Amino acid sequence: MMKCENPKTVKKALKINIQTPEELYGDLFYSIQKNHHLFNDSKTFVDAIPLFEVETIRNKFSQLNNPNDEELKNFVIQNFKLPKENASYKADSSNINKHIYKLWDVLQRPADEKHSGTLIPLPHSYIVPGGRFREVYYWDSYFTILGLQKDGKTELIQHIIDNFSYLIEEYGFIPNGNRTYYLSRSQPPFYALMIDVLAEEKNEQVYAEYLPHLEREYAFWMTGKNQLQQKEDTRLRTVKMPGGEILNRYWDNKSTPRPESYMEDIETAEKAIQLYPEKTKEEVYRDIRAAAESGWDFSSRWFYDDNNKEAGLPNIHTTNIIPVDLNCLLYNLEKTIAKAYHIKEDEVKQQYYLDLAEKRKAAIQKYFWNEEFGFYFDYNFQEKEHTNIWSLAGIYPLFFEVSNQQQAYSVKEKLEEKFLVPGGLLASTNFTTQQWDAPNGWAPLQYLAIEGLRNYKYDSLAKTVKERWLNLNKKVYQREYKILEKYHVVNINREGGGGEYPNQDGFGWTNGVYKKLSSEKLKLHNRKFNTHCFYAINDF
Repeated sequence: MMKCENPKTVKKALKINIQTPEELYGDLFYSIQKNHHLFNDSKTFVDAIPLFEVETIRNKFSQLNNPNDEELKNFVIQNFKLPKENASYKADSSNINKHIYKLWDVLQRPADEKHSGTLIPLPHSYIVPGGRFREVYYWDSYFTILGLQKDGKTELIQHIIDNFSYLIEEYGFIPNGNRTYYLSRSQPPFYALMIDVLAEEKNEQVYAEYLPHLEREYAFWMTGKNQLQQKEDTRLRTVKMPGGEILNRYWDNKSTPRPESYMEDIETAEKAIQLYPEKTKEEVYRDIRAAAESGWDFSSRWFYDDNNKEAGLPNIHTTNIIPVDLNCLLYNLEKTIAKAYHIKEDEVKQQYYLDLAEKRKAAIQKYFWNEEFGFYFDYNFQEKEHTNIWSLAGIYPLFFEVSNQQQAYSVKEKLEEKFLVPGGLLASTNFTTQQWDAPNGWAPLQYLAIEGLRNYKYDSLAKTVKERWLNLNKKVYQREYKILEKYHVVNINREGGGGEYPNQDGFGWTNGVYKKLSSEKLKLHNRKFNTHCFYAINDF
C-alpha cells in the first residue's frame, strides 16, 4: 500500500494575486464582455492567458479610441492566448471502457508550474471534465474518482484530494473550480466522500489525517450560524428553521453578474425586474450564483412557484430554498468528522459531531419529507412550505440512509412512476429549457439513485436504472464515439441539451460513473453491516 502523504506537508502552489477578471482587466473586461460581447461563450475571454504583463495590456487598451468589434478582437488576439475547447476525443476502440481508460491521460493536467490570467495554480495533477471546462470542478471530481479507483489510479486520486486540501488551507473552502472568478462560492460538499474512496484504497487512518480539512470545510458551510437573527448577508449559508433547527442553503458571497456569463446574467436580471418589480438586480445575481454553487445550474428547482414557470431563469429564487441534497451531504460530513475523531480516540468530539448529525437527520425528515406525496422536496423557508418540484435530489436521503424503510419504498415507487424513462432517470419531471430538468439525465444522479435503492434492497429497480443508463451511454458512444456531459433520457436517439452552452464531450463524471457501474461485481450490499453478495455482470 502506498503511504498517505500528510496533507500538512503538501507542497504549496504558486502564490498569486487573487483578482477577479473585472479587477484584473478593468475597462477591457467590460468592453469585451458587455459592450461588444465578442465571444459566443462568455467564458472564453475570462479563461484567456495574457501574453504580456496585465498592466502593459491595460495601458495599450487605454490608448485605443473607441474600437469597433473587429479592432477589439484583433487587440485581444494580439495580447492574449485564447483558450480552445478540448477537441472531440477520437476513439480508436469500439470498447467504451478502453476508451475511458485512455481518456484519463487526455483529461489529466499536470501540477501548475506558473500562474497567468484567472487560473488558480494547483500543486498536484488533476482531471478536468472536458470541453469548455478547462479547470478542476469540485463535485464533478468525486464521480470522476469513482472511475479512477476502478482503473487503479490511487495516486491520482490522492493528488486530487490533496489539491482540494490545499484550497481549503489557502482559502478556507473548496471553490467551485480553480479559477479566481469562482472564489465566492463552492459546490455540493463531496470532499468527505472522496476521503471514503481513499480510505478504501489505503486504511481508515486517512480520516484522521484529513480531519483538519474536513472540519474547516464544515466551518465554511456553517459560517453565520451565530448571526442568524441578523440581516441575510451575515447568515450566508445557514438558516434558522421555524423549530429552531439550523439547516443550510446554497449562497454566493457576491451579488454581481458572473464574469464567465456576464452579459447573460445582465439580460436575465433586466427581464426579472420587469416581471417582478419587487426584486432587485442584486437579488437576481445572488440567486443565479447560488444556483451555480448547487451544481444544478440551472433547474426549475430554483424557480418560484407562482404559476409563472414560463418566466424561466428570471423567476429564480435559490436563496429562499433549503435544498434536501445539500443538507444530506452536510449530515454525511458531520458523521465523517465524528468517525475521524473516533479513530483519534477523542470520544468527546466524536459525540459532539454525532449529536449534530442526529439533529440534522431529524430536521431532514421534518422539513423535506412530504407525507402526502411520499417523496422528499426542497423547502421554501420564506413561505414555510415545500416547493412542488419533483427532482432527483429527493434520492439523497436514500443514498445517505436517512430514510426509514417505508419512506424508501415510497420513493422507489415514485421513481418508477415519475422519473424512470428509456435512458434512466430524469433530473426532474419538469420539461423546460434548463439542462437540469427533463428530458435530461445526468451520471451523478443515476449513480446516487442506484446506490440509494440498493441501500434499501430495491435491487431490481437499481438494476433497471443501471442497465438503461449504461446501454444509453454505450449506444451514443457506438454512434458518435463520444462520452457526453448529459443525455436525453426520454428519446435515446436524441442528444441532451438546454442550458447556457452546448452539450460537452469528455466527460469526467460520465466516464467515472460508467467505469464504476460497468465494472462492479457487487449487487447487494448493506453499508451498515458491510455484507456483500457477488454476481457476474454482462460486459457493457
